[in-house]
Amino acid sequence: MNILVINVKIILVIDMINNNLRYCREELEMTQEELGIVLGASKQTVSNWETGYIFMPLSKLVRFCNLYNYSLDFVVGFTKKNIKYNKDIKLDQKLIGNNLKTLRTKLNLTQQKLSDKCNLYQATYNHYETGYSLIKIIPAYSICKTYNISMDWLVGRTNNKKINK
Repeated sequence: MNILVINVKIILVIDMINNNLRYCREELEMTQEELGIVLGASKQTVSNWETGYIFMPLSKLVRFCNLYNYSLDFVVGFTKKNIKYNKDIKLDQKLIGNNLKTLRTKLNLTQQKLSDKCNLYQATYNHYETGYSLIKIIPAYSICKTYNISMDWLVGRTNNKKINK
């Protein structure tokens, strides 16, 4: 896959997440400033998330979903219906890494093959799988979308691996 196609796909993913974030915020009748206060970000940062100027960190997205009972799968556009998990979690790099390893071994893939399929460097993926680094939103999206895995499962909000459509 060439770099232009990859970049266009990333832009489309970012736009979808940002539009869903804006929709959720407006559904809650919150301003960007109010959401920023809750998430520890400025109004400008929230605006930048919603316009795609910068990526929303996974930790902030999970906090948002925890506080307002949204499913990650709904906010990132995997499902059209919000599933309420009523589960307030803190991100755990080791848990996410274990879930990535469980997924990879169940699919009988090497780290390199999974990385190639999801347009990641193998060393970066290794850092996610070993819990050395917290996975970023775009690689998490790519892995979940490619293998039809729930982002809520990946971060530990549900035991259901598959996306509930």
